[in-house]
Amino acid sequence: MSPRARSSLRALAATALALLLAACASPDFERPGASRAEVVARLGAPAGISPLAGGGERLLYTTQPAGYQAFHLDFDAGGRLVRKEQVLTFAKLSAVVPGQWTLADVQRTFGRPMLVERVARFDGDIWTYRFLDDFSTRRQAHIHIDRSGVVRLVMFTDEPVPSDDRMP
Repeated sequence: MSPRARSSLRALAATALALLLAACASPDFERPGASRAEVVARLGAPAGISPLAGGGERLLYTTQPAGYQAFHLDFDAGGRLVRKEQVLTFAKLSAVVPGQWTLADVQRTFGRPMLVERVARFDGDIWTYRFLDDFSTRRQAHIHIDRSGVVRLVMFTDEPVPSDDRMP
């Protein structure tokens, strides 16, 4: 094997190893009892932080806009992980109550959306989240938030399947 081929092979192996290690850094793999500092060192800065009763706090990690998950990692007052939950689910998104939930509630619970858009028939923003339903079907939740920051409507659609331009 030529030196150039060996160098290319080493670079490919290093890239594969880096991707494998990055895939291991997921809230899925965090275990109760882990310290907040350890979790943040592995996962990086959270997308959101919220206080919890009793002096604890919740860190929010999300894979939006490209992924389908958002995790709540709850720490007790001593900074130890006590609970982890994936919240981009049909059940959690269905629990958003129009007229009661606000923009702040949506942000705190689900993090940033995949897409924020406007349409002519609604005076406000539509926040769209990607998620997998109970049957692993790719879905989207569209949360309509009026100009005063109140949720007015929640709709669900199937995620469009990208077309294959190679097909005739």
